[in-house]
Amino acid sequence: MSVFEGIMLICFGVAWPVSIVKSIKSKSSGGKSSFFLYIILLGYISGITNKLLNKPDDIVLYLYILNFAMVFVDLMLLYRNKRFEKMNKIT
Repeated sequence: MSVFEGIMLICFGVAWPVSIVKSIKSKSSGGKSSFFLYIILLGYISGITNKLLNKPDDIVLYLYILNFAMVFVDLMLLYRNKRFEKMNKIT
């Protein structure tokens, strides 16, 4: 296991719950970019693939999966919030 890789993933992982809570509370898509989130997801997919191919027993794999899941949730909230915004403009 790479200690520094684990630290990096933990540091990034701390930010995603904050973003998710903000998305849930605000019900706004302001300041969010689906393009950016897709790029982050691609990065985590690359990290997961690398671990599966080269070190499948590395515990860091679970940090990649956890971070991927949090970014995916944030992306789904972005689409939900955009839908809320459209519905509120119509009414």
